[in-house]
Amino acid sequence: MSTSPARIAVFGAGYVGLVTGACFAELGHSVVVRDIVGARIDALRRGEVPIYEPGLDDLLARNSERLTFTLDVAEAIEGADFVYVAVGTPPTYSGDADLSAVWTVVDELPVIDRPCTVVMKSTVPVGTGLRVRHRLDERGLEHVGYVSNPEFTAEGTAVKDFMRPDRVVVGAFREEDGDGVAALHAGIDAPVVRCDVASAEMIKLAANAALMTRISFINEIANVCEATGADVVRVAEGIGLDRRIGPSFLRAGVGYGGSCFPKDSLALKQLAANSGYHFQLLNAVIEVNELQKRRVIGKLHHHLGSLRDRNVALLGLAFKPHTDDMREAPSLVLAGRLLAEGANVSAWDPVVDGIDLHGVRMAETVEDAAAGADAVVLVTEWPQLAEVDWPAVAQTMRTKIFVDGRNMLDQEMLRGAGFAVEGIGRAAAGGAA
Repeated sequence: MSTSPARIAVFGAGYVGLVTGACFAELGHSVVVRDIVGARIDALRRGEVPIYEPGLDDLLARNSERLTFTLDVAEAIEGADFVYVAVGTPPTYSGDADLSAVWTVVDELPVIDRPCTVVMKSTVPVGTGLRVRHRLDERGLEHVGYVSNPEFTAEGTAVKDFMRPDRVVVGAFREEDGDGVAALHAGIDAPVVRCDVASAEMIKLAANAALMTRISFINEIANVCEATGADVVRVAEGIGLDRRIGPSFLRAGVGYGGSCFPKDSLALKQLAANSGYHFQLLNAVIEVNELQKRRVIGKLHHHLGSLRDRNVALLGLAFKPHTDDMREAPSLVLAGRLLAEGANVSAWDPVVDGIDLHGVRMAETVEDAAAGADAVVLVTEWPQLAEVDWPAVAQTMRTKIFVDGRNMLDQEMLRGAGFAVEGIGRAAAGGAA
């Protein structure tokens, strides 16, 4: 297995593609990143990073001599030993994954008369690799290898997740193709899981389904805690100390979002349905997640009655901290419901500009967002929120209602500031509203 530097073409300059390209450059490989969006490629050539991902800008700058960016397929493919596919696979109306961008990359590949391996980084349904293999064979590219190398990077920690992963999954039709992809990761200290292509595709979907299940489970427990007077924070701590369970993904909140979990849950659900299997557990996981966001509206109704002409501030818009990704963010559902019920909505986020949130007033500071509000809802647990002078904020509000959708802040502190406090899965803490 060779560990010499390789030439890698990465198709897709989004979160996955840019991190993949930058990290492979950090490992010493020569990387060309190709995208179809001219403005994005122009920005990257100027040294500007078009997405917010901690550490990525430094990584791109440090490896600029090994990284190039292009709109041209031929330039990207020239001399490439590996062609990584890192394009989006959004859900269709039916819930299936939209593979049109994947097929575009495969069909745009020119005639390659030398050893080369196509590597799928995008999340795709089980069976996609076999279909791509057939397409390559039909085009006379039998000598071009195919490997599934799914990504397990989380936005906000993607660089660390790539360089220090829990595992590297390599699924191949031919052993030698898998050897080549495994060798690209030399320098990364992690177990390499070697398997067939279908199993690699399923590992990605099953891993995300397991994480989503834990989130919906603890949110269900949180809802029962609210009904019984138990505290989900203490409950999660107690069960998380069981070594068979562990503490990860046991934090109750307003539900998951982002580019992966909602999309992948629908894709796996549809994959099962297309195969004649009714995935009951996953259906419940999805339903719990959707209802969890709307429970926040119920908490506001409990304190304020009708929300018409009420002022509500949403603190945090991105689906999680340390990213600017708004895809499937809970804040979108909350803002939509609040506006539909006639509320006036203001919002703050340190990196999201909110220009697509029509009807929502964007504030430069937390204090500005909360001024005159009847309620504030903590949606995204940005660390900056722990530094806010909440007693001072309370004094500027019309009605002092605080819904902590992530159980981030100390309830006693908030109550001492005069708030009536609602957490998730915790007893309501009354204050001077």
